[in-house]
Amino acid sequence: MTTTPTPTSVSSNSTMRYLALGDSYTIGESVPEAERWSNQLADLLKQNGYQVETTIIARTGWTTAELWQGIQQTEISPPYDMVSLLIGVNNQYRGYSKEEYRQEFTFLLNKAIEYAGGNKNKVFVVSIPDWGVTPFAQGRDAEKIAQEIDAFNQINKEEAEKLGVAYVDVTPVSRQAVYDADLIAPDGLHPSGKMYAEWAKLALPVALEILK
Repeated sequence: MTTTPTPTSVSSNSTMRYLALGDSYTIGESVPEAERWSNQLADLLKQNGYQVETTIIARTGWTTAELWQGIQQTEISPPYDMVSLLIGVNNQYRGYSKEEYRQEFTFLLNKAIEYAGGNKNKVFVVSIPDWGVTPFAQGRDAEKIAQEIDAFNQINKEEAEKLGVAYVDVTPVSRQAVYDADLIAPDGLHPSGKMYAEWAKLALPVALEILK
């Protein structure tokens, strides 16, 4: 499935429509649907009086180019009240160039703004977490992975700032998995629901500002 609509509530006329774009981190590989960070964010927003209908376009393994292919193959209905973009770990993992990432990420970010009705204030970017701290990465050069993740995040942050888009930095909390194994899903690579709860908390102030 390319798209996973996960409505928290669609009964209210004031339902906010949220589009989450990404890869394994957004589709919540290895965690139950309710524990995806985007769904947990919707739950937090519900506690703040908002009804949120979440649509996810994401798949494990997707690069920036593959996300765009996935978007094109999906029926979407903009404008959305809020759009998030978290993409790039698979570009880094496959050794793709930073220049290509910058170009494709910027294209996707402009598309995200377009899907938000052209309003940059309804969009936020989420940083790439550091998979180098996971059991999956054991035996690899964790320092090199961290440096590359930081370089890719510098690009997505710069491009977000250029366009005036909000930025949520989840990378530091992702690195806490070194000290807390419960932050990693059973597959030894992806974040657990506990980690995604921390991401949702970090995104909440930004989301509240977008929806107010």
